Amino acid sequence: MKLEKFVQRFWHYLAIAATTAILLGSGVFILESLPPRTIVMATGAEGGANYKLGIRYREALAREGVKLQLQPTTGSLENLRRLSDVRSGVSVGFIQGGTTTKKESPELESLGTILYEPLWLFRRAEIGFGMQALRGRRLSIGPEGSGGRALALQIMSRTKIDAIIGELSGFMPQVAAEKLIAGEIDAAFLVTGWESSAVQSLLNASGVGVDSFQYADALIALYPFLHKLVLPAGVVDLLTNRPPADVVLLAPKASLVVRADLHPALQYLLLDAAVQIHSQPGIFQKAGQFPAAEPIDLPLSGEAQRFYKSGRPFLQGYLPFWIATLVEKILVVLIPLVALVYPAFRFLPQMYDWMMQLRIRRLYDEIRSIESDMEVQGPEFDAEALNAKLDQIDHRANHLELPTVYASSLYTLRSHIDLVRTRLAKIPT
Repeated sequence: MKLEKFVQRFWHYLAIAATTAILLGSGVFILESLPPRTIVMATGAEGGANYKLGIRYREALAREGVKLQLQPTTGSLENLRRLSDVRSGVSVGFIQGGTTTKKESPELESLGTILYEPLWLFRRAEIGFGMQALRGRRLSIGPEGSGGRALALQIMSRTKIDAIIGELSGFMPQVAAEKLIAGEIDAAFLVTGWESSAVQSLLNASGVGVDSFQYADALIALYPFLHKLVLPAGVVDLLTNRPPADVVLLAPKASLVVRADLHPALQYLLLDAAVQIHSQPGIFQKAGQFPAAEPIDLPLSGEAQRFYKSGRPFLQGYLPFWIATLVEKILVVLIPLVALVYPAFRFLPQMYDWMMQLRIRRLYDEIRSIESDMEVQGPEFDAEALNAKLDQIDHRANHLELPTVYASSLYTLRSHIDLVRTRLAKIPT
């Protein structure tokens, strides 16, 4: 009874409090589920091609109010280690094709391939061409932790030249280019893009040539993550015909890889930046070829699949990133919440009415009980006891605290009490 009186007296306030609690809880959930404003990207060596790509991503995300911190690394293998280590704080990075698998890195997903990373073999012109010309020579294959070094070792092992190299070193691409031009090393494997300053300086350097991979098709058959590219004769300098003949290169594709727990809105933001950065034509790619929905080593994330199928979410196409993300979250929370709460609020007045009517019905039940006693006991019923019960019911009815809207029901109840009392008085005892 106390609970009923409490609900009767304060039900409007309870409804307001419940609504406020739901809205506050929804607001906290929405704010906590918004994407972070800062994420970390593992790139490559500072000043290298991938680091410069990272700068372009940083600029693209900055325009949307997201800060992208760049972490220089030695290359793809170190990027992979940092992405796999949740304690590193790295959420996105560039990974060279053939570096990992879904089984090895279940916590990572791909946003698609973004570019070719050609494998170049530059050498001093005086040592000649062909793998056997590297016998006893000084060769740089890239630093520990780089995807280029791992790929160079695979190629060297497959072609059996790893046993004939004289001196093996691990210089960064730009350092290797400088040492090769200076004659301090004889050859260098580099995995980097056409636009790389190291590649451009070597292609234009006198006394340095670029090798064509003779068994490219065989190596691609053995390593399916590789692709064959052709550097056309004369593309560096038509006047001097550099290079003098077509050069066949091997190239893995690089993927933009994220941790699977990276916020979906940020994944869409990175994908949109990838389109801005990588969709232009180049020496080895056609316009619109990248980014591409190619799960080379890792599966595409759900957001990437939807992006390549239908583009960015609708609101992100018309509103600033943070406003669109906030509105999307509000819709995600409020639509099902309204679907659940609206019927409940519609039912609340009915439930309140049922509780008020129940208080009256309980007294009616007691009146019917008295009438039943009168019929069962017949002339021998105890009129005094039944009248006492009626008096108690009448007293309780007079002290029922009900809203004015129930006054007519209460008046009818008291009338029925009087009718039963009159009936009792007429029955001879």
